[in-house]
Amino acid sequence: MGTNDIVKFEALSPAEFFRRNREIAGFSNPTRAVYQTIRELVENSLDATETFKILPSIKIYIDYADQSRNWVSIYVEDNGIGIPGDEIPNVFGRVFYSSKYRIKQHRGIFGLGAKMVVLYAQSTTNTPILVRSAPLKSDVIYEYQLMIDITKNEPVIVSQRTLENRYGWHGTAIKVVLEGDWPKAKRRIEEYLRRTAMVAPYAEFVLRGPDDDDTIKIPRVTTKMPDPPEEGLPHPKSVDVELIKQLIQRDPNMPLLEFLVENFDGVGETIAKTFLDFVGLPPDMPVGKLVNDELVNFVTKMREFNGWRRPRADWLSPIGEDILAEGVKFVLRPEVVFTVTRKPSSYMGNPFIVEAALAWGGAIEPSDKPIIYRFANKVPLIYDEGNDVVRKIVDEIDWTQYKVKFPAPLAIVVHICSTKIPYASAGKEAIAEVPEIESEVRNAVREVARKLRLYITRKEKEQELLMKYAIFSMYAEEVANALSYVSKADLDELRSSINALIREKLRIRSLEELLTNTANNAENGGNENEVGQEHEPSS
Repeated sequence: MGTNDIVKFEALSPAEFFRRNREIAGFSNPTRAVYQTIRELVENSLDATETFKILPSIKIYIDYADQSRNWVSIYVEDNGIGIPGDEIPNVFGRVFYSSKYRIKQHRGIFGLGAKMVVLYAQSTTNTPILVRSAPLKSDVIYEYQLMIDITKNEPVIVSQRTLENRYGWHGTAIKVVLEGDWPKAKRRIEEYLRRTAMVAPYAEFVLRGPDDDDTIKIPRVTTKMPDPPEEGLPHPKSVDVELIKQLIQRDPNMPLLEFLVENFDGVGETIAKTFLDFVGLPPDMPVGKLVNDELVNFVTKMREFNGWRRPRADWLSPIGEDILAEGVKFVLRPEVVFTVTRKPSSYMGNPFIVEAALAWGGAIEPSDKPIIYRFANKVPLIYDEGNDVVRKIVDEIDWTQYKVKFPAPLAIVVHICSTKIPYASAGKEAIAEVPEIESEVRNAVREVARKLRLYITRKEKEQELLMKYAIFSMYAEEVANALSYVSKADLDELRSSINALIREKLRIRSLEELLTNTANNAENGGNENEVGQEHEPSS
């Protein structure tokens, strides 16, 4: 009996691999599946709108398709740029086919989300996904019912048609039926949308569940949007051998100097010549002559060379301090908010920016340690907080240095945006302890904490001043009466003189001014979410 008769070998397509290992993409059970489906579709909708400076309007409708079998129908609609009709089958029916493989900031990483929704649906209910989409200014709406051929990793078109676009709608609407537990997922989904509104206050959301009390409307609170990221080139310190081989295949005869200048971020002729001197290679050598050990050495030297410019931050889209403050005030309704957007930094050739907000008081419930809200590329990270670098840093800070005594009404918001987020696990719910990112997060949190300390110090002084003013004013009346009795001076004139003396000593002009200054130092925390009317899904 031969080896082949004992051990059977087989190849898996990408679709089959993720079908078998769906927990990698967050579809580990019916509760997580409902949450993950809505999260993936909402994030696709946000990318399809804000990247093109369209104020997002997103509708999410949940219903029971077959309650006895725990089948849930999920419908998500946006007003984004839409998808060309001929691309729809591949976008939803071919794993690893996406617009997210270029170098710039994306919410997703693998371009897998919508495909995983299709795979999970057909694995649990054997039903196709329904997709309707209309690009900007399209006269027609494209409609497909799709499944995935697991073995071939190809789309299966169950049906397709085009509809007249009578009202000029643009965007994408998706309906999927899958096995899920809506009651258990409901609270997590509401929290996800609440946190998403915190970093995208320029978006509006309508969530309608199967029950009458399941409708929530989150309104848009600002029309200001962050600038979208640009597409970029790889940084020399972020390359590997396979990437260099792919670039070489485009034009093996290209001289090394031109190869470096044309294909990498921030590399001009002067830097390229300096690097080639460092490696010991002639500038006019065809890049295709780099083979085997020479190629490996070339890549190693690219990583070791310290003469490269820092990666550009054009590929990133930070939220911005003003927008972040608007979102935090709206969702958390604190007494005051402090924000900071740090300057760009990098790790292993990947640019990143850390933003932080500190919310204090107001509607925030006091707790024994700071409440943390974590975001990566504008995506809320809800699970696995204990393994996140942000939790570690916030817990290490001695908050008494910033006049915070627990329990305290303190919330910390941290957003990290990068062309490559270093997640701690495949679940993409926690940021790994990368030294460069750890340092920037620590600096950002300490910066907003120092602003809080100044605010608390100022409030303490104002309260102390108010107390002194109240005490002095209380005794001023008795002193005025006594002096008037002894000196026979006019009582009103004495009162006026004593009050003027009090204001001079306390360096205030009036009680009204003191009270106004105290009130102005506390910012309003925003409005509560509105409950909207139900809407029928668009046709």
